[in-house]
Amino acid sequence: MPEIRNYTLNFGPQHPSAHGVLRLVLEMDGEVIERADPHIGLLHRGTEKLAEYKPYNQSIGYMDRLDYVSMMCNEHGYVRAIEKLLGVEAPERAQYIRTLFDEITRILNHLMWLAAHAIDIGAMSVFLYCFREREDLLDCYEAVSGARMHATYYRPGGVHRDLPDTMPRYEGKSKWHSAREIAQRNSARDGSLLDFIQDFADRFPGHVDEYETLLTDNRIWKQRTVGIGVVSPERALQLGFTGPMLRGSGIEWDLRKKQPYAAYHQVDFDIPVGVNGDCYDRYLVRMEEMRQSNRIIRQCVDWLRANPGPVAIDDHKVVPPKRAEVKENMEALIHHFKLFTEGYCPPPGEVYAAVEAPKGEFGCYIVSDGANKPYRLKVRAPGFPHLAALDEMSRGHMLADVVAIIGTLDIVFGEIDR
Repeated sequence: MPEIRNYTLNFGPQHPSAHGVLRLVLEMDGEVIERADPHIGLLHRGTEKLAEYKPYNQSIGYMDRLDYVSMMCNEHGYVRAIEKLLGVEAPERAQYIRTLFDEITRILNHLMWLAAHAIDIGAMSVFLYCFREREDLLDCYEAVSGARMHATYYRPGGVHRDLPDTMPRYEGKSKWHSAREIAQRNSARDGSLLDFIQDFADRFPGHVDEYETLLTDNRIWKQRTVGIGVVSPERALQLGFTGPMLRGSGIEWDLRKKQPYAAYHQVDFDIPVGVNGDCYDRYLVRMEEMRQSNRIIRQCVDWLRANPGPVAIDDHKVVPPKRAEVKENMEALIHHFKLFTEGYCPPPGEVYAAVEAPKGEFGCYIVSDGANKPYRLKVRAPGFPHLAALDEMSRGHMLADVVAIIGTLDIVFGEIDR
């Protein structure tokens, strides 16, 4: 009898709690993929529905947990939508701080993407290097918010607090590190957070060079990514691609340039684009985006050093009063309790606000009926149309190429199955 070559293969569920849950049902002809059917619905959190039962300001923390690698960028999209509803605008210093942390978040995201993508394809060392740099940036998150990941740092009307003047330091010696090593790790922590970020921005281009030395001209890396998952510019637009997936196909679209927000109209940077629309081009685009983000960070640090000022509007109906005021002033105390229990009631209407998140356009559509909680919240997640294109991108490729295509999509299921 002839060999039966057609069969159906379960690819996953993968990452049962870490990276979201991906299950593909692959229809195979031998090693060649004829159809890929992505199954979602295994991580459903009901974020949008939960937000409709909470005051606006109590849902900011939910946004961090959608794409849990691009935390503050998600907050930015939601907070911008609330600010549109309320008709308020954050002070200029707060806009620069948001721009700074958006770009720190972009580098955090791309480092995680590169680490995971590389280890999926088989490059182990890059994974370790990327997490080395992520530690410094997560320390910046912790310095301003107290949390390494889910910061809830952006607030309607500004940010929670100004940048701190000191950085936490390593103390004593452990069985893992000598006193000399700890002193070396503390060398960048003698000044303020801005000094620490400046030190990182000075070192980081050299680290990107290290990653590129290992991968960009590596014969195995190119064999696994060049010509894989090709998407033409026209098809990328039709599929609803945004972010590096769209720019990798050669379309120069970036909300930071085309529809500027925060302080992006004040900083200078370039938009990298690809030529062939394959996995390799999308890799190159994200690598260059890290360099451009570093460039923006430098400009924000210089501006923030030279321009002190308020980081939130002076309206206690939107922004809580300072703790000292609450202790001394009964009116401030009432504002404090009212804001954190009841929140605020934007006028009836509907708004959509979007930011250029690391994975693409992250937007929030809010319908207000005048109550203190949204009548409807809809999140526009960048990863959803990318995942929908997985079938088209995979057809005709080998089974091993699916791993490279999933990696180039940069999927996080928290935002897809929300």
